[in-house]
Amino acid sequence: MEKKKVIAYIDGFNLYYGLREKGWRRYYWLNLQLLVQNLLKPHQVLSQTKYFTARISAGDRTTPERIRQKMEAKNRRQAIFLEALNTLSAFQPFEGHYLGKTVLCQKCKNIWTTHEEKMTDVCIATELIMDAFGNKFDTALIISADSDLVPPILAVREKFKEKRIVIAFPPSRTSERLKKVASAWFIIGEGKFRKSMFPDEVKKQDGYVLKRPEEWKKNVPPKKE
Repeated sequence: MEKKKVIAYIDGFNLYYGLREKGWRRYYWLNLQLLVQNLLKPHQVLSQTKYFTARISAGDRTTPERIRQKMEAKNRRQAIFLEALNTLSAFQPFEGHYLGKTVLCQKCKNIWTTHEEKMTDVCIATELIMDAFGNKFDTALIISADSDLVPPILAVREKFKEKRIVIAFPPSRTSERLKKVASAWFIIGEGKFRKSMFPDEVKKQDGYVLKRPEEWKKNVPPKKE
């Protein structure tokens, strides 16, 4: 029996915030390609993993020092993680960008500029449609709960009725609209994350060793509403 080709499309921030809401910080050091492979059925083969994210902004001169230091630390950890991901084969990252947004502190009345990630949903939609027209997959596996992906999913399923689009929801995140338009859906369980981690040290092709950030070695209590 010929195996069915799968391309995975991972919404990086949607996955990150799902893990964060669970308090599963230890799973940030995640081998995304291995995660996808652990989600596949026996009759499926992974052709490519596409990861959509944006570099965390470290702020600017209007950002309070405490917040800037925190963002700079997050930026460094993310950079290490992205380098680890780039050691994977058949893995393609797509980087969006941030747009500035003015924030007013209700307590101290200070004003500064923060940043919001943009373009992920558009980039996923574009790649999904292009890959469908290029007949590059039999099944698209989308790891996201972003309902903005409903229109491109509907378009692909209408045009290519033989292709399947499966939604893998990150922890703590679902979308009723996505459930209705997908061929199938499920929520990724903790066991899949546990089996899909990078080792604590990842060696790059040039021999440089990337180390798992200390902050990512244990879980934290989930944030309360």
